[in-house]
Amino acid sequence: MSATELRVEQRANLRDHNTFGLPALAQTLVRIGSDADVRRVVDHPEYGRAPKFILGGGSNVVLTRDLQAVVIKVEVMGRRLVDARDDAWIVEAGAGESWHDLVAWTLEQGWPGLENLALIPGSVGAAPVQNIGAYGVELKDRFESLDAVDLVTGRSVTIDAATCHFGYRDSIFKQALAGKSLITRVRLRLPRPWQPVLGYLDLERKMAETGNAHPDARTIHDWVCAIRRAKLPDPAAIGNAGSFFKNPVVSPEQCRDIIGRDPEIVHYPMPDGSVKLAAGWLIDACGWKGKSVGRAGVYERQALVLVNRGGASGAEVVTLARAIQESVYGRFGIRLEPEPVIV
Repeated sequence: MSATELRVEQRANLRDHNTFGLPALAQTLVRIGSDADVRRVVDHPEYGRAPKFILGGGSNVVLTRDLQAVVIKVEVMGRRLVDARDDAWIVEAGAGESWHDLVAWTLEQGWPGLENLALIPGSVGAAPVQNIGAYGVELKDRFESLDAVDLVTGRSVTIDAATCHFGYRDSIFKQALAGKSLITRVRLRLPRPWQPVLGYLDLERKMAETGNAHPDARTIHDWVCAIRRAKLPDPAAIGNAGSFFKNPVVSPEQCRDIIGRDPEIVHYPMPDGSVKLAAGWLIDACGWKGKSVGRAGVYERQALVLVNRGGASGAEVVTLARAIQESVYGRFGIRLEPEPVIV
């Protein structure tokens, strides 16, 4: 298969393809817009055997070096209603679509259910990889199935929720299928009748502030956008990858021990009896908010977000992240785990 049938760039600058705005070159970048394009990469005499790195919206990656692997830029587009069942709307979107644009579009069509996940940066294809979540809803709660292409055989497969092995900010695509399968389309199940998800402190505050105890989906969407904009920087204005660390989950005994020393710690009981701690609170308590290492810093309004203050390198971001991890472990005995993939 000749390279002319693929959209290929050599020594491509990835600065504009990652939301942190970090400098890195891809020796080879291939843009794919269909399953057939992926198969062309797999069958290619040179690219087929080379290591591959899948790049979506670049909102969940920290680039610390140039990439020798073939970088596959996912640009599969399209949105459609697959089925309008009595119990749910089934909506499909190409992996290259903007996640937030999909959320807004479903609401415009009168298909609510994704409003709590508004304004999460990144692409539709990255959403199941990370099992994105916010304000009481995770992707797995709205997931139907996805299409993917095997990067060894070129075979297209449809994968259901059970096979995805969804966990907290985790899935089979970060584990056994990491770098082996490329998601091309995602289908979401939006339940009917719609039920609001409001059991989250920030949303409860909005209900109290506005006196609106029964918000519709559009109102919840607008509240979530306002909350996120107040806390999180726009990647177009200041480079970042959103929440940098996962909220750690501890045993009730560990939580009681920490509360004994730090009664103000923000924590959320989980259905399985464990307790989720607010990583941003832990980082803030260690005095990191607003601090910098080189040109990488901790965002002034939300300690969970690391930012590029202008010209930062991936190495500076990683150095800052490790210093925060050591600090939090030293004080609380908890190891924070990064959300983005560090390359």
